[in-house]
Amino acid sequence: MVQAGHQVVAVWSRTLSTAQQLADKVAATALHGDKPDFAAVQADLYLLAVPDDAVPTVLQASKWPSGALVAHTSGALPLGVFAGYPQIKGGVFYPLQTFSPGRALTWDAVPLCLEAADAAGFAVLEAVARSLSQRVLRVPSAARQQLHVAAVFACNFTNHLLGIADALLAGADLPADILAPLVRETIDKAQSNPPFAVQTGPAIRRDASTIEAHTQALATHPTWQLLYQQLTASIQQAAETGRQA
Repeated sequence: MVQAGHQVVAVWSRTLSTAQQLADKVAATALHGDKPDFAAVQADLYLLAVPDDAVPTVLQASKWPSGALVAHTSGALPLGVFAGYPQIKGGVFYPLQTFSPGRALTWDAVPLCLEAADAAGFAVLEAVARSLSQRVLRVPSAARQQLHVAAVFACNFTNHLLGIADALLAGADLPADILAPLVRETIDKAQSNPPFAVQTGPAIRRDASTIEAHTQALATHPTWQLLYQQLTASIQQAAETGRQA
């Protein structure tokens, strides 16, 4: 935000140390506690960058300035979460990206998905978003929830599958980076083609002997074995129903 020319007035966290750490980086006031008084902080936009389950709690526990524009950053929560708070204007400022401590991101390529209760609120969100990214979209709650589910498949589940693959390699004393060219080619191909249309592997070929051998090899990892079987069935079902087209 600061690099894009915005002034961060205050940073809030339940613990002072966490709030102060970030506030010091952006020359802002640090607020802390379970019942923050945001009414004492004058700002054009209040962003709730907290876990999804915490948004209703923070909304209820906080004191807000009348007419404040408050936006959560969740992909899963609807705009309706603000329905019980007529004194504020609700909005959504959802960055479609995964964030990890210590990893820098280039914001100009991050899709920012917006929604607001009124046109004035949306205009504020859009102005902030366009100062950060070249990809700004208006995404209503129902579509954003579907987008969030898709993102979990594309990001979180993919990372978990890579973790399983990494563990299997370690069990065979093979280097973790041996799969890197394969993973890159898979992602590149899926981005330039309909993914179902370029599916490869024993499941799409219905190579029963290989599938059985893999299943037996996973006997000591029953959860992974079940996952292998379910993904195999899903691939084959997609092929049968013509989802590749």
